[in-house]
Amino acid sequence: MATPVRANERLSIAMERTGQWVFSQEIPTDVVVRVGEANFSLHKFMLVAKSNFIRKLIVETKEADLARIDLSNIPGGPEIFEKAAKFCYGVNFEITVHNVAALRCAAEYLQMTDQYCSNNLAARTDDFLTQVALSSLSGAIVVLKSCEDLLPMAEDLKIVQRCVDLVSSNACNEANFPSRSPTNWWTEELSILSVTFFGKIITAMKQRGAKSLTLASAIITYTERALRDLVRDHTGNGTKSSGFDDPNIRTQQRELLESIVSLLPSEKAAFPINFLCCLLRSAIFLKASTSCKNELEKRISVILEHVTVDDLLVLSFTYDGERLFDLDSVRRILSGFVEKEKSMAVFNGGDFRETCSTAMLRVAKTVDAYLSEIATYGELSIAKFNGIANIVPKGTRKVDDDLYRAIDIYLKSHPNLDEIEREKACSVMDPLKLSYEARLHASQNKRLPVQIVLHALYYDQLQLRSGTEDRKGPDATTTRHQLQADSSLIKENEELRSELMKMKMYISDLQKSNHHGATSAKGGQKRPTFFSSMSKTLGKLNPFRHGSKDTSNLEDDVDITKPRRRRFSIS
Repeated sequence: MATPVRANERLSIAMERTGQWVFSQEIPTDVVVRVGEANFSLHKFMLVAKSNFIRKLIVETKEADLARIDLSNIPGGPEIFEKAAKFCYGVNFEITVHNVAALRCAAEYLQMTDQYCSNNLAARTDDFLTQVALSSLSGAIVVLKSCEDLLPMAEDLKIVQRCVDLVSSNACNEANFPSRSPTNWWTEELSILSVTFFGKIITAMKQRGAKSLTLASAIITYTERALRDLVRDHTGNGTKSSGFDDPNIRTQQRELLESIVSLLPSEKAAFPINFLCCLLRSAIFLKASTSCKNELEKRISVILEHVTVDDLLVLSFTYDGERLFDLDSVRRILSGFVEKEKSMAVFNGGDFRETCSTAMLRVAKTVDAYLSEIATYGELSIAKFNGIANIVPKGTRKVDDDLYRAIDIYLKSHPNLDEIEREKACSVMDPLKLSYEARLHASQNKRLPVQIVLHALYYDQLQLRSGTEDRKGPDATTTRHQLQADSSLIKENEELRSELMKMKMYISDLQKSNHHGATSAKGGQKRPTFFSSMSKTLGKLNPFRHGSKDTSNLEDDVDITKPRRRRFSIS
């Protein structure tokens, strides 16, 4: 309410001043000029001498004596008309960078040009524009700001274009050769403009070959000023603004945000990732267009290797920090990054499954830490949790300790999950890729499903039986090969044991049936029999003949299924 009051006060003061210098002419006024709510009592002959527009109104009127003129459409309103009228009366007034554009437009509207009268108001304002207002970057920005309420006339008179050309040129020079400190002072100056005029300057700077980082600096400063309540910080924990619930304000903010995103330079890595995350969070909150959100997601995925847990959290939470957004944007960003890494690996002639870039390893570690942060929220379903965890290729994680920590936090925060649901939550983790400390913790963790605990215990049993104890964490591929070899060896030993028992029984029966024939040759030289030859042959075929026991002395209660240590050695 304060602004209209001040405007009325200024209007009253202006009318009072106008009355003073008009009545000082000691000639009765003969025309009343109405401009909005203001009425000016003036002299026709003084106005006609400078304004061709008023002359035409008086000449072309059908009234015998035109006593009232309505000029409510004059650019700048009553305050600017007051100065134009003073010019007609020859009274001095001040032309400034704030009013020169409006005066030039009013002069055009009133046809106060040199074609009608020499050294008229149009020429005076043009001279001031050239010599004063457009001689500096700051002055040109102020003039351009004043043109926002003078469209389209300000554009038709080329005032806007002259300002844009000068500002873009000087801004490029300042970026390359700073003249004052801080070096980006000019970006603060640009932030007072509307997004339409700001966009014109950015476009002009692009055409002049400005660097992407220079453009990014200007856009970041402008965005943080124009959308202060939305990108005021990078934490995502700010207090809720009272204007967030106003649909008109949100519509204006959405249009402003979409306009800013359309100005981003083509260089994807020109902006810091935390700024892009704040923009995307704002786009999600304001329900911006799909194309706007997709553009931001692509830019973030390109430089995702620089992402931090806080950056991902900014994308995930509402402005009050109490609720989770839909995590689809996070999933699309991660998917885009993984696809980019796969394409680069193939392009470089490698195999993504075998070798992962440093960027991929860094992102995988960040994602696991991010899952630990969001795991405590009750609205996070198993499907969403697993969906994010599974985007990171399994081969990227050398150990799953960070992922195990996230799963444990999730299970602790969701105590009502049944056994099947807990197994689903744990399905993204490979128990064989846990470190010794993590396996020890998992073996005593009552929140884990039984299957995961058994995996941890069985692996430690394999370590003990093999005589090795790698506390740094085993290689999962080697472990799986060991498990397969263990199963194969047990099966092989069972089959061999069965065959040996059959052969032993068969030989025993043959020896009993021929016992009498074998003892009849007593006292003479023992000749080799068919059975003794067969026994020797079997002895040569005995796979355990180099061991400590002969197969003929094996007892039924000996556990021959126990694999030999050498089959489990890790080399």
